[in-house]
Amino acid sequence: MQFNRREFLGTSVLGGAALAGGIGFAPDVRAQQMVDTLQMFVPAAPGGGWDGTARTMEQALRAAGLIGTAQVTNVPGAGGVVGLPQFINQWRGRQNALMVMGMVMIGSIITNKAPVNLSTLTPIARLTEEYLAVVVPAESPHRDMRSLVAALKANPGGVSWAGGSAGGSDHILVGLICQAVGVDATKASYVPFAGGGPATAAILGNQVTAGVSGLSEFAEQVKAGRMRLLAISAAQRVPGIDAPTLREQGVDTDLTNWRGVYAPAGVNAQQKQAMITLMERMNASAQWKEECTKRDWTPTFLGGDAFGTYVTNEFTRLSGILKTLGLA
Repeated sequence: MQFNRREFLGTSVLGGAALAGGIGFAPDVRAQQMVDTLQMFVPAAPGGGWDGTARTMEQALRAAGLIGTAQVTNVPGAGGVVGLPQFINQWRGRQNALMVMGMVMIGSIITNKAPVNLSTLTPIARLTEEYLAVVVPAESPHRDMRSLVAALKANPGGVSWAGGSAGGSDHILVGLICQAVGVDATKASYVPFAGGGPATAAILGNQVTAGVSGLSEFAEQVKAGRMRLLAISAAQRVPGIDAPTLREQGVDTDLTNWRGVYAPAGVNAQQKQAMITLMERMNASAQWKEECTKRDWTPTFLGGDAFGTYVTNEFTRLSGILKTLGLA
């Protein structure tokens, strides 16, 4: 990450308010740009939620003049657990790097009893929350959740669910649905995929009964009539989203997925604050707000150590849920 003196004053802990406060500098792109090339590590396959988050971040950051360009590296597998050791060991000290992650990674670390975790990495920010969606192929006989639940109760193993990696938010929601309707979650037929692309292909190919993922990942297919949206996992009906909740259809549960970013281990306090500031400015930009609205993402920014504490608490919360559901 290369800063000139003006940019450094705008991103340091002491000078963070100086640039924003208007100390006489012209609001040109060079004054705003904080990073020449942002390196983004995505521990998932192209086409999924984390990859989509990285690509959207790149678009918003470039449009806002906050970065010059971005490089995205995908290392898929096991809800981020395959790529995580690489980010820990090989990306150490890179001050212009961010890893996209989220609730899925927490669940995957727990479920897979992974030998690595996030403790050595540098928490930067929680960015968004998103409701999950339950969909079926357009040719499916199930027109609503009541029909799908009836089939699930009749034969739990006969209803197959496509979603992300084992232990992630998609898997957790399937378990919570089973629990809410009185079905043993351990008997559910959950088919994990390394990314949203392969899961979508399985749903469109009628290889599974239903699919679970972030609403944005299915939006285009639903709009095109290739998938049917049965429900979203919000606690109550969401304005602008034409879909009933699970609760409205007799499934007494809800779940919200979240995504955020970490910097590598080995960055110093000044470098950490520079990346937090970069994410703060992205979050405040019109470009990012527009992209979030387009994708039905809710911005829920939480920066630095407060985000680190949030993740620690999520490990505790999700461990309890996964154990209750027999998934850990």
